[in-house]
Amino acid sequence: MSEIYDVIIVGSGPAGLTAGIYTSRANLKTLVVAGNTWGGQLMQTSLVENFPGFVDGVQGPDLMGNMRKQAERLGVTFVDKNATEVDFTKRPFTINTSPSNPSPTLGEGSYLGRSVVVATGAEFKWLGLPNEQKLIGRGVSACATCDAAFFKDKKVVVVGGGDAALEEALYLTKFVSSLFIVHRRSEFRASKIMQDKVFANPKIKVIWNAQIIDVVGEQKVESVRLQYLTPNPSPNLGEGNERGEVLPCDGLFIAIGHTPATKLFEGKIDLDPKFFAKRQGDKYPTMSNIDGVFIAGDVHDFRYRQAITAAGYGCEAALDVERWLGENT
Repeated sequence: MSEIYDVIIVGSGPAGLTAGIYTSRANLKTLVVAGNTWGGQLMQTSLVENFPGFVDGVQGPDLMGNMRKQAERLGVTFVDKNATEVDFTKRPFTINTSPSNPSPTLGEGSYLGRSVVVATGAEFKWLGLPNEQKLIGRGVSACATCDAAFFKDKKVVVVGGGDAALEEALYLTKFVSSLFIVHRRSEFRASKIMQDKVFANPKIKVIWNAQIIDVVGEQKVESVRLQYLTPNPSPNLGEGNERGEVLPCDGLFIAIGHTPATKLFEGKIDLDPKFFAKRQGDKYPTMSNIDGVFIAGDVHDFRYRQAITAAGYGCEAALDVERWLGENT
């Protein structure tokens, strides 16, 4: 007979690992399905200065490595594979980490849990530029709250036209000397109040009808290349050539949205119109619409998206799991 875990946590970012630390300390047999590349977005982050307890900051991979070691020390079992299929129609719930098994019996890579915490997080939407990925953490960022302090008195570029992009730009102006917003259209999609704030800020200039075609730099961002989608009425921003007009800058902030990692759960739990998982429990606030399936972290949080809030959500879900199991097993 297959082993049954008290709780299976799908995801291994701050939410999933914090949940595992709490459930294991509550003497619940805990499995974390961590993914082929575990640790979440912080594994792509360099210095983290806003996570409490680290006076001089901490490297993102080091923070996640320590959280995992702590969870392992407390007895959490890890499977470093991607979850490929879930069955929430009956209890215990089933999580598969291998292709669907046509046999009615559980095969290798299938795990049973009395409860499940969905903590798969969300992914930043990137532009797909040739040099983008190699410069993440070296001037390329998708989180102003995380990285703005590194750009004090610098010049940066923000890409996007929604409320999130304008909010990022306004936050950055507290630190930077000047800022360009690059937007593909001739007007923003953001709310009027956000637009008014941006247009009134003397540090911000807007480049309309343009797109970034690459970010330039070896060890750090040195400039971006622009391609205009309509004839450019603006003064020349710098050297121009067939590869795009050069705009010198120290940082590129990409604010074109987030994609919650919920494809696996489509049709399994309720998602909102933007595919974020919905927490809708009454007695157990972190529960999904499925009794015994809980939600934690950026997979539902479209608003704050911070490591510390994700960890807090993981704590909440773990405490709800502990209470729910105590009343339902």
